[in-house]
Amino acid sequence: MSGAIQDTTPVKKTKLSREEKSWIMYDWANSVYATIMMAAVFPIYFTTVANNSGHQGDTWWGIGTSVAMIIVAVLAPIIGAMADFAGYRKKIFMIFFTLGVGFTLASAFFSNWIFLLLGYAVSVIGFSGSCLIYDSFLSEVTTPERMDKISGYGFAFGYIGGSTIPFLISIALISLHETLGITEETAIRISVLMTAVWWVVFTIPFLKNVRQSYSIEKPESFALFRAAFSSAWDTAKKIFKDKKVFFFIIAYFFYIDGVGTVISMATAYGNTLGLDTMNMVLALLVTQLVAFPCSIWFSSLAQRFGSLSMIRAAVFEYMLICLVGFYMGFGLEHDLFGMGTAVVLFWVLAVLVGTVQGGIQAISRSYFCQMIPPENSGEYFGFFDIFGKFASVLGPLLYSLVGLVTGSPSYAILSVVALFIVGLVMLGICNKHSKAQAAQAACDK
Repeated sequence: MSGAIQDTTPVKKTKLSREEKSWIMYDWANSVYATIMMAAVFPIYFTTVANNSGHQGDTWWGIGTSVAMIIVAVLAPIIGAMADFAGYRKKIFMIFFTLGVGFTLASAFFSNWIFLLLGYAVSVIGFSGSCLIYDSFLSEVTTPERMDKISGYGFAFGYIGGSTIPFLISIALISLHETLGITEETAIRISVLMTAVWWVVFTIPFLKNVRQSYSIEKPESFALFRAAFSSAWDTAKKIFKDKKVFFFIIAYFFYIDGVGTVISMATAYGNTLGLDTMNMVLALLVTQLVAFPCSIWFSSLAQRFGSLSMIRAAVFEYMLICLVGFYMGFGLEHDLFGMGTAVVLFWVLAVLVGTVQGGIQAISRSYFCQMIPPENSGEYFGFFDIFGKFASVLGPLLYSLVGLVTGSPSYAILSVVALFIVGLVMLGICNKHSKAQAAQAACDK
């Protein structure tokens, strides 16, 4: 295979370019799926339908989600490798985008719990695959020095758009379904339909304006898959040899696992401690609202102080969040204070998480993108995606095991600090190799 083919080079601008705005809009578009289908509305609907059919809904939901994530994680390097071939990145994006939207739309009409689960699992594969390719387009739409800013804007608008507006509409529909003269099931189906429509409409700018500029030569059709496997294997070897990239991916695996654990276990932890459900839901909504400006602010700080420094700062803040969470649980368990103080602490935690939740994900994405060759960004993000997907396993498992052994949810949340500590150590090693490479490059000049 020959070297990189470059059709156009992004031009540096002070204002957001049309391509940058269009790329950012896909975060606005797809975040509605993560909120409605994966977190807030559809899981409750599915578990209710499955339970009413005599099956354990939460168990099957976990199985379906896990299988879908494993499929995406295993296929990610091959998907990424194929996306790097000339003219293929947008085509592969369209395949996964269509799968995601199509099966989300179909889920609004399914009533059998098996079809609901299968439809959801396929839609997860479509959603995750489209996000993988979307991330790899970051190097196409902007310059390296603007990646932190653009990535941050993506997460910010995802939080305020897809994660907030449709969610509020869905909650209003479900809460007021009797007043509107519809059943609760119909309200949920409308929310699912809205998810598909929102996703499609706000993806149009991305489809229209974002194009593949960097690529590698496309092999003959009969050799396409063989070339993709070969290219993915070559990239794996390159990652292992490039210690800066290798140790960053390892660091990312641990600290993003900690981030995911805090997000996924927050309400379960609060519920175990006896916190009011409505208070927790409102607090998590505040997290989304705070995350909007803070994602942008975080990206600005990264441009000033450096991406790696801000990632480290975010990891330290997440360690603080775990410590405050431990204090909240420990205080309730040992009657050091009442439920009122615990509720205040939960709101404090919600705000703290909002200040870094989008920022750490955005800067991690852009920092990784700055380290990799743009013509192979699909392959590299394929491996990046593997570590991101499998990272959702270790943290909840650690939390559960410590909780079972100690019988204390407060010690369970404290154990998550270990993931952030390992992440910090790996980031330190990554920084060491980064400085060594920079020094070597300076000597070579």
